[in-house]
Amino acid sequence: MRISRRAVGLGMAATLLTACSGGSVTQTASSPMRPVPNAGYDAWVAGFKSRAAAQGISQATIDRAFRGAGYLPDVIERDRNQTEFKRSLEDYLAIAASDDRVSAGKAKLRQYNNTLGQIESRYGVEKEVVTAIWGLESRYGERRGDIQVVSALSTLAYDGRRGAFFESQLIAALKILQNGDVTPDRMTGSWAGAMGHTQFIPTSYQAYAVDFGGDGKRDIWSDDPTDALASAAAYLAKSGWTRGQPWGVEVRLPPGFSGPFGRGSTRSPSQWAAMGVRDMDGRAVPDYGPASIIIPAGANGPAFMTFRNFAVITRYNNSESYVIGIGHLSDRIVGGPPIRGGFPPDANGMTLDDRKELQRRLTAAGFDTDGADGVIGSKSEAAISAYQRSVGLPATGQPTLDLLNRLR
Repeated sequence: MRISRRAVGLGMAATLLTACSGGSVTQTASSPMRPVPNAGYDAWVAGFKSRAAAQGISQATIDRAFRGAGYLPDVIERDRNQTEFKRSLEDYLAIAASDDRVSAGKAKLRQYNNTLGQIESRYGVEKEVVTAIWGLESRYGERRGDIQVVSALSTLAYDGRRGAFFESQLIAALKILQNGDVTPDRMTGSWAGAMGHTQFIPTSYQAYAVDFGGDGKRDIWSDDPTDALASAAAYLAKSGWTRGQPWGVEVRLPPGFSGPFGRGSTRSPSQWAAMGVRDMDGRAVPDYGPASIIIPAGANGPAFMTFRNFAVITRYNNSESYVIGIGHLSDRIVGGPPIRGGFPPDANGMTLDDRKELQRRLTAAGFDTDGADGVIGSKSEAAISAYQRSVGLPATGQPTLDLLNRLR
């Protein structure tokens, strides 16, 4: 999840799915960051403390929060070097709903079934949906981030591209500390200040986090994910989630179907059925309410009939691929099939299976791609370049059918 969309949502799944390391792609664990001396930062903090006090933050809270905090140049480097490319939906789903992530989600659903069931009963959000958010945001709690949030947010407020936004997040973080939900040393997260199992930014925490465990604290940082999972459910519930309504259904479009497409054009499922739209088994889609048809990969890719819950998930992250990723992962966790519609070849004429084969063959030839999921990330590109150099080819790092045929 890139920080550029966090003003309207939560989490870090865009970074998780674009910070590619090779075949398998997850949010990489952050390396330890150490504050470094910076006179400009120190002067900014001095001025900020006065502004924080004017907003009701006590001197004791300010002192505790900034004890040991400091300027983190690595945070600025990450902020200024975010990759702004857009993954195809096919690549996104290969990561978001990989076999490993689906398998882990099923295991977590079994492990926390009672807790998730209680959360579903209270907030009306299906437990597999909450589990999918957990899986996409922090890989079921494995990648919560270990950077001191006060240091990260103050660094970004002082030296980042969006100072006012990050200062507002820093004020919110201090209010969380003042409320006693967490101590400064435990308030850790991503380099951009997203926190806990479900990666709440501080203002979203203030608005939606809940104390489901009943200990008087809204603890999304604990190894116990209960409060974090309930908080995600509370967020969706307050955004208008409808229990029993799917996010969407994969559908078949009749030959020559010309739409209308897009979430702005709604019809009842029966109206879509009258136009020849069917689910993947040839049946009319049940009436879950007003529905739209989207074709996010174009006319030659899969099609989906989406419902109001699709729009609700966009409140968590306003990315169409993210919403489909959450929805599809939740479906897979409870036994649903992979996407059945085909995706068109990529710009190099390669299918996902071609790219997987390329990764397997490169690894077998001694050029490790760190997995074979068909997603070409930095490690796959490095492996391609190394192989190209080894056979006297220009080191482009680009996957091609010619390269695959050479490896066969």
